[in-house]
Amino acid sequence: MGAKTALLAFVDGDLRPALLGAVPAARAEAEQAVRRIHPGYQVEWDEETTLDDTNPADDVTNVAVLAGAEIFGDRRLVLDRPSELPQHLLALGAGRRIVMHGMHSAVDWLCFAVWEDGRLVRSLSLSPDSGIVENIGEPYAFELPYWAGQYPVEPDLSWPDDEPYPLPFHPLELGEDALRELFGFVLEGMPEPDDVAVETVHMHSFRVTDPTGAEQAARQAEYAQIRAAMGPPRLFRMGPDGRLHEVGADDL
Repeated sequence: MGAKTALLAFVDGDLRPALLGAVPAARAEAEQAVRRIHPGYQVEWDEETTLDDTNPADDVTNVAVLAGAEIFGDRRLVLDRPSELPQHLLALGAGRRIVMHGMHSAVDWLCFAVWEDGRLVRSLSLSPDSGIVENIGEPYAFELPYWAGQYPVEPDLSWPDDEPYPLPFHPLELGEDALRELFGFVLEGMPEPDDVAVETVHMHSFRVTDPTGAEQAARQAEYAQIRAAMGPPRLFRMGPDGRLHEVGADDL
């Protein structure tokens, strides 16, 4: 799986009808929405895009302003602990539903959350490395088969000493079901007839930066810490037994 999302929506009710009836908004209206999300930041229009760009680059915000909904694509708007959503975003969702969906295939991470009129009703965040980071509220019906053990991750017999997957299901598989349930579409897997065609949902893309540079500096420091924690690359070769065996550079 290679799916990645960073989505936050503010909606009057169900998001799917708003997306199915999407009409492009004016650039000025979209920019105003971005400035409400990132008050005090520098905002510069970048380009036109569509909803299939679900994981924009750093310092980029995609936005679709629809009838009864605004949907944003921005890595800064999805959190390891969704319950820590900033207060100004909760205030923007007063009287509405807020929906978050974050997914990253490189680390099998998933988060999703729903607020109703500012009250958190469901939040889940988990990955195989971190375990269950947050699990608040009653699971939705689409989650129940996963928690019941109906979709376990089967071991990959080609890898040496493959250990059991540390979670009862694969986060990205649940993530696709959550994406369809909450946003009306999937990135991987077979689309259904009533799924939203994301390539038809117009969005405006903006460069949105912290004018102090503090946010960018903190992000670069975090990236440096991650790189420092990574060990040297490991090399594998398929053996005659059909399994992968670790080899050294001299063996290549």
